[in-house]
Amino acid sequence: MTTASDTVPEGYMKDAKGRLVPLKAVKPEHLLEDELVRRVHEAAAQLAERLAAFKRAGFADVAALQSLLHEKYGVRMGGQKGNISLSTYDGRLRVTVAMGESITFGPEIHVAKTLLDQLFERWTEGANASLRVVVMDAFDVGKEGKMQTSKILGLRRLDVPDPEWKEAMEAIANSIRSDCTKTYLRLHTRETPDQAWNMVPLDLAKA
Repeated sequence: MTTASDTVPEGYMKDAKGRLVPLKAVKPEHLLEDELVRRVHEAAAQLAERLAAFKRAGFADVAALQSLLHEKYGVRMGGQKGNISLSTYDGRLRVTVAMGESITFGPEIHVAKTLLDQLFERWTEGANASLRVVVMDAFDVGKEGKMQTSKILGLRRLDVPDPEWKEAMEAIANSIRSDCTKTYLRLHTRETPDQAWNMVPLDLAKA
């Protein structure tokens, strides 16, 4: 949407500080750079819209097939949480609709960290040093300031015969929140049915 404040008079360009600069005062290389960036962004916007339309159509087609088969044969296709994989008859092409949950942690996670800190203080110096490193690494928020979900959940798979450890693991379990659910459309291909699947790259970085 273009507003009056976005309108640039003919013969001028607006710089990064919002100032109007006469075209004749803009260096040729800056004009070329501006033109290139705008052209690439316009092409990217069109591509993004086509990908979004492709995704919507893919979900709709899969849902239509599920509805048709259920209505005609009483067969309900799809696994837990709506996951479903469809393949061509020759086994060379596959379409998968996958549901992914985004997990976050509630305030109980801080209780778990406090319990683990107390546990390490109680243990003798040097005892279970490797385990302490694993725990500290799991709770390291890193540069982005976010907890590492997979590493924290991985702590619950460790068998540590200590009541305080088990209490901390229970606090982690109670802290888990299912923040949101995202639906993914993934395409795979392979030359022969006995080969491994290769994902069709729809990610710009992987294309």
